[in-house]
Amino acid sequence: MQVDYPFHIDERGRTASVAEDAHIRDLIEQVLFTAPGERVNNPTFGCGLLQLPFQPNSDQLQQTTEFLVYGALSQILGNLIDVQAIVVDRQDSAFTVTVSYVIRRSGAAQLATFERTV
Repeated sequence: MQVDYPFHIDERGRTASVAEDAHIRDLIEQVLFTAPGERVNNPTFGCGLLQLPFQPNSDQLQQTTEFLVYGALSQILGNLIDVQAIVVDRQDSAFTVTVSYVIRRSGAAQLATFERTV
């Protein structure tokens, strides 16, 4: 069991925990929505996805964003997951990121979708 993200206390009054699959999903979410440089002791952590709504919408931006997310996840979580595909969909100030990946330890294929409105 791993500590749940975001950190909170469960119904028993203890630190909430989750299984490995859910923990890896939490880690992916942290990478996606953390800006590089935001973590003082780990300045390369993150991919800066929250800047996406402030950029002009185009096919090139979508492809660049998918490449950026793929690179960040592969670099930061490459020992835990094998990223299969990234799909970024943006509508005005809202966007959705779908990540298809395989958990290296178990070989289980996973699909996770993350949505944000800025």
